[in-house]
Amino acid sequence: MAVASGRAGLGQILRKSLNRVPCAVWFRPLFTRSRIPDSVFQPQPGDHEKYGGDPEQPHKIHIVTRIKSVIGRPYWEKKIIRDLGLDKAHQPKLHKNIPSVNSKLKVVKHLIRIQPLKLPHGLPTEEEMSDTFLTSKGELVIKRHLKPVEQKEIQS
Repeated sequence: MAVASGRAGLGQILRKSLNRVPCAVWFRPLFTRSRIPDSVFQPQPGDHEKYGGDPEQPHKIHIVTRIKSVIGRPYWEKKIIRDLGLDKAHQPKLHKNIPSVNSKLKVVKHLIRIQPLKLPHGLPTEEEMSDTFLTSKGELVIKRHLKPVEQKEIQS
């Protein structure tokens, strides 16, 4: 009889102690979509001077390079990185400056570097396409090869 009353007493003590502990544990999902207001993504008046762009003549092509890992990032960021072809880090890819691409780039902007494509020598022709290369500054440079000059015969 003493054992039975001891068990009942232990159960009552546990119930009382559980009632005293406030349940202040907040559960938050690991990955939630960002709640950043859209005003943050709107262009500011000094942005064009700061980054060297012209609001009247925006560049047509972005050079997008992944500079951070996607390990531990949410599934939707990994999917966007895969869709943009940025599976390998530090491998630049070219994308059009259109709203559908820009909306994807906005979501993963903390993982990538975006530069405008600069054409210091103008657009290359089809013959010059094989002689072009992309610099780290975002310039598409045409490496012009010298052509041999025909030598004239010396008459003696």
